[in-house]
Amino acid sequence: MNATDDKSCIVIVMGVTGSGKTTIGKQLAAALNWEFSDGDSFHPPANIEKMSQGIPLDDASRMPWLEALQQAIDGWLQENKNVVLACSALKAAYRQALWRDPDRMRLVYLKGSSELLAQRLSDRHGHFMKKNLLQSQLDILEEPDPQSSIWVDISQPFEAIAPEIMSSLKL
Repeated sequence: MNATDDKSCIVIVMGVTGSGKTTIGKQLAAALNWEFSDGDSFHPPANIEKMSQGIPLDDASRMPWLEALQQAIDGWLQENKNVVLACSALKAAYRQALWRDPDRMRLVYLKGSSELLAQRLSDRHGHFMKKNLLQSQLDILEEPDPQSSIWVDISQPFEAIAPEIMSSLKL
């Protein structure tokens, strides 16, 4: 996808909790002058309650969330909107369920060490996702194919990440 294309694009910024999906996604959306959407806002209240209590979600719990995300992505594509979506998308099956139009979607994977992720979660306050859920996310994480996604090292300064993603997207 390049700047001369008339079609919209959805960029999914994925990774485990603490990887910076929201922060980096917002920076990327602002730099591109695109809409930003946070996948967390699509969780039903029951999921938020579970995660707030430190209970990991299972596949069945994630189904209503994935369905809501599918509907949103379909709507954005139909409306020809450019959107950056922050979304954990930890398993290949979740990403496949979200992948609506390969010509108009891109995947960015935020990768970091478990130590860095744990430190970030320790420094984060007021979020429903608890630090003790990090390991459960790392346990189910299926990293995307590096040939069909953009991998970004999150140990670099946040300010450097959005420009790196933009360069890799060739937008």
